[in-house]
Amino acid sequence: MHWIFLILAILSEVAGTVCMKLSSGFTKPIPSILMWVFYAVCFSLLPLTLKKIDVSVAYAIWSGVGTALIATVGVLYFREPLTPLRVIGLLAIVAGVVALNLAGQPR
Repeated sequence: MHWIFLILAILSEVAGTVCMKLSSGFTKPIPSILMWVFYAVCFSLLPLTLKKIDVSVAYAIWSGVGTALIATVGVLYFREPLTPLRVIGLLAIVAGVVALNLAGQPR
């Protein structure tokens, strides 16, 4: 169940970040309110994951996967440029998350 909480925390953080962009600096009320709701959900679920997953692994997965997802949303939805350096950076994030997850496994 703790992995489900982590996945939901990641998705709600990504949704909150998208709403932050859509709020246009808090000038649009609906995305502004939704941003706070999604972040509240995220930060309510994340501590539940820490009951069973090491903080170093959970935070690395949360931040790394969240960063990769929001970068993907930025490219696909907000039409941000996808440069070779961005691709390399995203691959490095994913590799780091995998490495930390593997390092957290008992031997």
